[in-house]
Amino acid sequence: MIHVLAFYYFVKIEDPELEVCRHKKFFKDRDVTARIYISHEGINGQMSASIADSIAYQEWMHEDSRFSKVEFKVNQYHEHVFPRLTVKVREQLVALDQNVDPIDGGERLTPKLWKEMLETKGEETLLLDVRNDYEWEVGHFEGADLPNLEKFRQFPEWARELKETRDPKKTRVMMYCTGGIRCELYSVLLKKEGFEQVFQLEGGVIKYGKEVGSQHWRGKLFVFDDRMAVPIAEDGHDEVISHCAHCETLSDVYYNCANMECNNLFLSCPVCAEKLLGCCSEACRNAERVRPYMKEARPKPFRKKHLLEPLA
Repeated sequence: MIHVLAFYYFVKIEDPELEVCRHKKFFKDRDVTARIYISHEGINGQMSASIADSIAYQEWMHEDSRFSKVEFKVNQYHEHVFPRLTVKVREQLVALDQNVDPIDGGERLTPKLWKEMLETKGEETLLLDVRNDYEWEVGHFEGADLPNLEKFRQFPEWARELKETRDPKKTRVMMYCTGGIRCELYSVLLKKEGFEQVFQLEGGVIKYGKEVGSQHWRGKLFVFDDRMAVPIAEDGHDEVISHCAHCETLSDVYYNCANMECNNLFLSCPVCAEKLLGCCSEACRNAERVRPYMKEARPKPFRKKHLLEPLA
């Protein structure tokens, strides 16, 4: 079996480039694939590793005083979920285009307290999903609102406009995301706009599923790895709420359009996927540069190594 880890931590890192080198040295000759980003403001990572190397990495991190309080959310899977090991510097861990301090964010609620608040929330509560629309589509908390945004860099403007429809002093905002990192920063923006009661789900949906289960959750959880959509808990709850983009049949299987000029992420049932050869439209199916269609129950995200040579 393989451990799948999700983690982040805000801490001052003087030399992100050096930290990248330290990580790469540690991972040398280990059974690890990952996507880890390091900046002056901290670390944000997802990885899959053999159980022995997963435990070794967690211990190695906790031995460093800067990372001694990092919380690792761990699940098991039968294979690696990332195509390669990537460790690199990023200017921002979350795309905001402005500097905010997570210490000024909303009040963190444990999954148990979050569940209790869900069960007692009234009309003055705004349950806010701060993920992308394709994440929302396959699963979300019952009664949650999704900001109508093309990109989450627009969130600061959305937060300002929210004051026109919601009283910042009376509204109780419950904010959640996949692993918790987005809420750490987006909650700061809401508080800057005068919202006084802002709460965030500690550890995100991943931790909620592990500690509480699937109560009050609809559908699956979108994850940024080869699994794409997974149940949030091991309690037998395997609901599908999303639909094929072509025929509206229930489906939670995502495909990258086989047209190399498109590569759009879309939901499809197996019948439509085969009919359109893995493309999101007839136009894409008839395009010049189309990857070969491979029939799979759970296709993995498109990887660059599958690129075809340009046609003459």
